Amino acid sequence: MIRTLAVVLALVVAAPPGVARAAPPGPTLDWGACAGGTAAVQCATLRLPVDWSDSDGPGFDLAVARRPARVPAQRVGTLVFGPGGPGDSGVDRLVRGSARFSDEILDSFDVVSFDPRTVAGSAAPVCAREPVPVILRDQGDFDATVAANRALWQQCRESSPVFDHASTRNTARDLDALRRALGESRLTFHGSSYGTLLGQQYAEMFPGRVRAAVLEGVFDHSLNLTDFVRTQATAVQDSFDEFVAWCERGSACPADVRATWTEVLARADDGEYAPFTAFDVAALPIATLQGPNWPGLAAAIEGLAAGRTDTMRGLPPVPTGAFCADFPVPVRDYREYTKLLRVAAKAGPDIRYGAGLLAVSLCLGWPQPVDNPPHRPRVHTRVPVLLLNARHDPRTGYEWATHVAGQLGRNGRLVTYEGWGHGVYRDTACTTAAVDRYLIDLVVPARGASCPAEPVS
Repeated sequence: MIRTLAVVLALVVAAPPGVARAAPPGPTLDWGACAGGTAAVQCATLRLPVDWSDSDGPGFDLAVARRPARVPAQRVGTLVFGPGGPGDSGVDRLVRGSARFSDEILDSFDVVSFDPRTVAGSAAPVCAREPVPVILRDQGDFDATVAANRALWQQCRESSPVFDHASTRNTARDLDALRRALGESRLTFHGSSYGTLLGQQYAEMFPGRVRAAVLEGVFDHSLNLTDFVRTQATAVQDSFDEFVAWCERGSACPADVRATWTEVLARADDGEYAPFTAFDVAALPIATLQGPNWPGLAAAIEGLAAGRTDTMRGLPPVPTGAFCADFPVPVRDYREYTKLLRVAAKAGPDIRYGAGLLAVSLCLGWPQPVDNPPHRPRVHTRVPVLLLNARHDPRTGYEWATHVAGQLGRNGRLVTYEGWGHGVYRDTACTTAAVDRYLIDLVVPARGASCPAEPVS
């Protein structure tokens, strides 16, 4: 290490005045066929440090995929898609031929995505959590959850070198290494849901390297735990209220759908829908309203009221290495935990919990302080970051989008879709045009820009 540093310093001193000094070579990508894919998508791995504070230390392979621009003559550059979740595989999305982007984007950009640390092809851990309830009933449940979490994390550490280095700050460093390997002087980025946190943190850490960044379904990383739980419950409650209003306009729903839903929750408390828990039932709106799939939720409630569980859907697993390193859960005992239960119930009386309490149970016992603590984003990019959010979004509520937009100030521009759902870029011609013109031509929408809602069938 000392010898290498001495050689570098000698070369710097020896360079003649006025002669540009070449940057050291960066990581490279060797594109080839994707397993189970088509010729339209290419795959590669990028060797990166496990710990960016020790760049000469152990490494891991970041899985990457690319769909080259369909019309080379009008190619603008490379668009990197930041997957959400946390836990979504960007490689899988491209290999499966995801319809996330418009034809104009696919014609104009090489679209690249990747599996973030601990996800799928990027050193995913092999570990299994002992069954514990999501919603805790007493101090015994609390202690059992902490013990189960710590046992899980120990398994994960043993099977994945990046598990303890999976924060979004580290993923932002990975993203900058990917930008260099792609040969792009500046990054063009589209992040969805949890991927918007990656976009915010990249823009904060590397503002001069951002060409354009879209944050679709905006995640707010500045909240304390109580506000995180409250706003998650508020967002789902708002979307549930919109669903009830749709039912009351004469749609095919159970009579008095809110009362029917209350009855279903009471029966879930009595264990009537086993093996599905009361939390599983209460989480049903989170899974169905992000479309939104209002007819699906109506059918599911009707089925549960009739004693059927065939329409139940669960929430996807969350990789705790990433999420728990980004959000502290400083809950010391069951008494403090019950305060969060009350906060969620008050904010979302019809949905009880929201996804926030799931996050709490997954991260209880994580070492404090976390690697990437919540904070106000400090972004100063040449072109304002584009934020896109539905007014009625059950996963990343509109309150989050307006809060982040306010924090970004002149460095952010929010476009509001006046309708429903989570991830609305392709929902209307208006939202598609706002994003496409920004990414391709760097046209920043006017302040207060919005797109009208389109009816949900």
